[in-house]
Amino acid sequence: MNIRGPLERDALRILQDIPGVAVEPTPRTKGRPDIVIRAGDVTHVVELKAQRITNAASARQLAEHARALPKGSCLLLVARTTTEEARRLLEEAGVGVIDGAGNMRIGFAGIFLWTEGRGDAPRAQAVPGQPPVKLTGKAGIAAQSLLRAPERRWHVQDLAEEAHVSVGLAHRVFTRLEREQLVGADGAGPQRTRRVTNPAALLDLWAEEMRDRVVRQLRAFRLSRDPRAQARTLSRALDHANIEHAVTGAAGAARLAPFVTAIPVIDIWVGETVGLDAVAAATHADAVQDGHNIVFRQAAMDAPLAFRQKVDDVWTVNPFRLFYDLRQDPRRGREQADKLRKEVIGF
Repeated sequence: MNIRGPLERDALRILQDIPGVAVEPTPRTKGRPDIVIRAGDVTHVVELKAQRITNAASARQLAEHARALPKGSCLLLVARTTTEEARRLLEEAGVGVIDGAGNMRIGFAGIFLWTEGRGDAPRAQAVPGQPPVKLTGKAGIAAQSLLRAPERRWHVQDLAEEAHVSVGLAHRVFTRLEREQLVGADGAGPQRTRRVTNPAALLDLWAEEMRDRVVRQLRAFRLSRDPRAQARTLSRALDHANIEHAVTGAAGAARLAPFVTAIPVIDIWVGETVGLDAVAAATHADAVQDGHNIVFRQAAMDAPLAFRQKVDDVWTVNPFRLFYDLRQDPRRGREQADKLRKEVIGF
C-alpha cells in the first residue's frame, strides 16, 4: 500500500515503521490536507487524522466526524496507540486505522487490509505532573454521576457531593474529561461550571476503563419456574435481611427493557461486608459448583451498588452500570448492552 500526501511528523514516523506501507510525503498546501492511498489499481483520496493515543472516547468523536463527511469520503486514523475498543468503534464506523503497534484495519471500497499488531505499541511520553485519572473505582462513580445528568452544569463541589468523592478527585476527573474534550467549562474561579458535551463518548470511555475488583462470588441454586419472579423474590428476601444489593445482567435488563427474553442466571451484587453464606441463607439458596441459576457477587467499595434503583419492586443497578455488566457477559451480552443503550440510555 502506498500513502502519498502532507503527513504530520508523528504520522510519518508511525507509517514508516509499518511493513508493507510505502510513504511519499509531500509539502502541505492550503485547504484540507487530503492524502492519497493506493493499493494495486485502486486509489482513494482520504482525510487523515493523526493522534498519539486513541481511546474509546476519541474513537467515538472520530466516528461522528466521519458520518458528517460528504458521501463517498473516507477517513483514516494514524495513531501511536489505539485501544481494542477504539478499533472496534472505528471499524463499525468505516474509519480506517493504522497504529504504531502494527494494527491495520482499512475497509474502503476496493481496499481491504487487516493486520493484527505485533505487540504493545511504544508508550506515549508521560505528561509532567500528576497522571490523568482513569474512570474506574471512585472516579468511575463520578463519571456515572455525570452520565446521569449530562445537561446539568456542575461545580466541582457538586460532583464531589453527588459521587461521595473528595473535591480533589472530582477536580481530577473534570481535568481528564476536559483534556478528552468530553466536558466544556464556563466561568472562572469558584463560579466555574462544567457540562458534558458528548455523553456517548463519555459512556464509551467509562465502559472501556472501568474495572471491578471482585472480592468474592458464590454460585447458588434455588428452585423456581419463573426467573423473572425469582428476581423479585430474591430482592425482597435480601431487603428483609437488610442486605444491600442490586440485580444486574439479563435479570436487571428484563426489568428496564422488554428485549431480554431469556434469563439463564440471575446476577446480584451484594454489599461487600456481608458474608456470602448469610446471603445464601437469607434467600434460601444452596451453594453449588455446577448447575447454578444465581450468582452473588461482591466488589470493593460496593461500586456496583452506586445509584441503584428500585424497578418493579426489585433493587436494580443503574442503567449505566447495567450496560457495563451486560458487556462483560459472553452470552449475547454485548448485543443486549447495545439494545439497552439504544432503547433506555438513549446515547
